[in-house]
Amino acid sequence: MACADSNETADVWRVGEVELFSRLLLGTARYPSPQVLGEAIAASGAQVVTVGLKRQLAPGGGENAFVEMVRVALRERGAHLLPNTAGCTSAREAVQLAHMARELYGTPWLKLEVVGDDYTLQPDPQELLVAARELVREGFVVFPYCTDDLVTCRRLLDVGCPLLMPWGAPIGSGQGLLNPFALRLLRERLPDATLIVDAGIGAPSHAAQAMEMGFDAVLINSAVSYSPDPVRMAGAFRQAVQAGRAARLAGIMARQDFAQPSTPVTGQPFLIG
Repeated sequence: MACADSNETADVWRVGEVELFSRLLLGTARYPSPQVLGEAIAASGAQVVTVGLKRQLAPGGGENAFVEMVRVALRERGAHLLPNTAGCTSAREAVQLAHMARELYGTPWLKLEVVGDDYTLQPDPQELLVAARELVREGFVVFPYCTDDLVTCRRLLDVGCPLLMPWGAPIGSGQGLLNPFALRLLRERLPDATLIVDAGIGAPSHAAQAMEMGFDAVLINSAVSYSPDPVRMAGAFRQAVQAGRAARLAGIMARQDFAQPSTPVTGQPFLIG
């Protein structure tokens, strides 16, 4: 079991009444084995782990070694399970799956995904909003996976979502933050909202960039599970998220149009020592 350092525990964030110190959320798909997954969760320090419910309800799914490994890893860390509705293409389908998730896993938390395009896996804003409104009304804590569109994000907050999960790039693409302008605008225009970059992050540097921009956390899956060494990569992401967050809190210097000497020139020669 990985232990949080003092910097992590001193910088907490919250989802409702739940207090969290790790700002790295981890997905569980496509790991080479349940054992590697468990070790990666520990190395990442993640306190929130996502599981695709459709995967578990498919033929051959259910209470298998994968599910049991996730449960064990979460018990050891005291972490929280975040079921997701990946693969849903309508609000109705997502709502039905959400009720199954709450019954199976005993948690009101739900990562809400409603895909509107098979090629980009881009969220459908209209169906997403319909599903979010209904699920919030029924007592779910909805983590909506959305684009970086400011208007859609505002409407999701208005219906009661406690946070937003805008994409950095298409799911699984590893392209990083394709539209930094839109993401910075979200952070600027929604200063009090909890924002988690979800999807498209491929390298620890991408995660650090998101944290430097002021996002509250990042969610990673493919960048870790597709690595030849997922456990080491999970640890690298943990360090990158910590570094990006520390840089944001410290304050990053403003960019300059021209060179600025780092050593002031007084006009008088002097010797040191």
